Amino acid sequence: MNARTSALDALVFGVDVQSGDVRGDAPSYATVAYDGENFDRDVVSYRKLRRLIEREEPSIVATDNVYELATDHDDLVRFLRWLPDTTRLVQVTGAERPEPLSRVASRHGVPYGKDPMREAEAAARLAAANVGHEVTAFADTTTVKVSRGRSTGSGGWSQDRYTRRIHGNVKKRAREVGEALDSANLDYEREVTEKYGGYANATFTVEAAPDDLPVSRSRSGDTRVEIERERRDGIEFEPLVQRRDRVLVGIDPGTTTAAAVVSLDGEVLDVLSTRTADTAGVIEWLVERGRPVVVAADVEPMPETVEQFRRSFDAAGWEPASDLPVDEKLHRTRDLSYDNDHERDALAAALFAFDDYEDQFDRITRKVPPQFDRGEVIDRVVTGEASVEAVLEELSTDDDEESEESTHEPRELSPEERRIKRLERQVDRLEGQVADLEAEVTEKDERIAEYEEELSEARREERREARERREINRLERETTRLERERDEERDRADELEAKLERLKTLWKLDHSDFADVSEGKDLVPVKVIEQFTRDAIDDAEEAYGLASGDVVYLRDASGAGRSTAERLVATDPRVVLRDGNLSEIADEVLFDHAIPVAPADDVTIQEVDELAVARESEVEAAVADWECRADERSKEQTSEMVDQIISEHRAESGGD
Repeated sequence: MNARTSALDALVFGVDVQSGDVRGDAPSYATVAYDGENFDRDVVSYRKLRRLIEREEPSIVATDNVYELATDHDDLVRFLRWLPDTTRLVQVTGAERPEPLSRVASRHGVPYGKDPMREAEAAARLAAANVGHEVTAFADTTTVKVSRGRSTGSGGWSQDRYTRRIHGNVKKRAREVGEALDSANLDYEREVTEKYGGYANATFTVEAAPDDLPVSRSRSGDTRVEIERERRDGIEFEPLVQRRDRVLVGIDPGTTTAAAVVSLDGEVLDVLSTRTADTAGVIEWLVERGRPVVVAADVEPMPETVEQFRRSFDAAGWEPASDLPVDEKLHRTRDLSYDNDHERDALAAALFAFDDYEDQFDRITRKVPPQFDRGEVIDRVVTGEASVEAVLEELSTDDDEESEESTHEPRELSPEERRIKRLERQVDRLEGQVADLEAEVTEKDERIAEYEEELSEARREERREARERREINRLERETTRLERERDEERDRADELEAKLERLKTLWKLDHSDFADVSEGKDLVPVKVIEQFTRDAIDDAEEAYGLASGDVVYLRDASGAGRSTAERLVATDPRVVLRDGNLSEIADEVLFDHAIPVAPADDVTIQEVDELAVARESEVEAAVADWECRADERSKEQTSEMVDQIISEHRAESGGD
């Protein structure tokens, strides 16, 4: 079968089972290739059909039941995955619940016969007229994977160089793919696996179909490129063109033209306001959203511009008895969202028209059998001012006539047919306007693309400069942090150096060698504690250490409690020299632990910075003086204790 019967912009294959079954052995298919003018017919096997599709890459493969090409759901997914990227599988009889092909062909005026070849031809004609649903199992997201085209091997003297070359070529090819996607302005996410010398693989997840990608499957030397579409959860049926249901339209003309679209059930479908679009542009917008049955205005009489819209769609007109008050329009649209007063007025006109027609729509709906299109019946009743029964009888007659082969002579057209012809001419005129607008849009799109390219380049430059600024800021912060740490370490070093000098001086005062050097000077080191508190004792401990046998000088001896005194006792000082008076409890603790305490005035103390020295002879004298006072204090305490015992004994014996 040679499908290329003429120069084709779009080729459609119609397919129907001729004999056998795809679930059995050797099914054959009636296949019709249709290019819009010519037909090429043949009966082919399943294998030859696939080879034919693969060679010709038709835009559509059309059938009345997709399960004539696949055994089950999974097999259908495999068939869809195998199809060329530019080829769509279309079921012309509907979605999950298809209609008989004869009914669909009759409804669209396509010749039909029960012979498989005639059915294949009908399927091709219907698909070419955008009738049917595209069958798809894949989303418009594609994965492009760049990976190694050969193994890195098991080793050898030049293995590292060989592996580095392969990974380097994968990285280079991945960079080329990324640049191609950027040039096509496609959004994508990239994940790479880095290996020695470059990449082991790079995966690009692109928001586009495979035929929209600027790259293709390939395998060349060290690299290969694989392309795979992301699979959906199940099989989906998407109409080739969106169904245009009957709707009510509200128009608010003026410098800013607003339009609102409402369904036959009163649901707001869309709203528009524009200062730039002309009447043709608004009509195109409305055509994309439905078939107007009623065109409404919010004032009386209907403005001429609204009347033009009504005549364009040959729809019924609606206008209020008097201009709609603003408060009523606000109340009717209170639960709806709109951007300005023009959209509000258009919405109010459409909704008030629906309110007037609602009862009539309900009566018509109750009378329409399920096999008839409710919207079409409402359209004919409202615009043609006919009864529901007459419309149903007319539709039934049309169906009966279309189901039979037309063999009689041409007849005079009925009023409805003349209306259809008139509408077709109107559609042709509108399509011409649309074509002009599309050409203008294309020109603007090209200009926008140029601007976007310039903007992308500017953004790339801005991102590069931003990265440089961020790196400079990071380095400046790091430098500041290091300088701060350096200054802190210098301060700490100075502090430790000063402490070391103090400790050296104390060591000299304490060391026996120092006594040799300072012979005859009769000196002993004194360790100063600023206050008789635990914190001051800890500070002195940290600054120059407190050891057993030290001479301790309390610059302020007042206020200490038991725990503070016990903390000082724990250092086991030789003598405590004090300025100020000890508290009774502190004095008692020191006395109980035999720690000598003497007034600082009894000893000559010489201070140099934080260091102090005293004469050994004066310290010994102070200790000896304390020992004398301690003996007297012990005798007094003993005498008092004896007196107390005698008193207690007398008290117990009753004075005998």
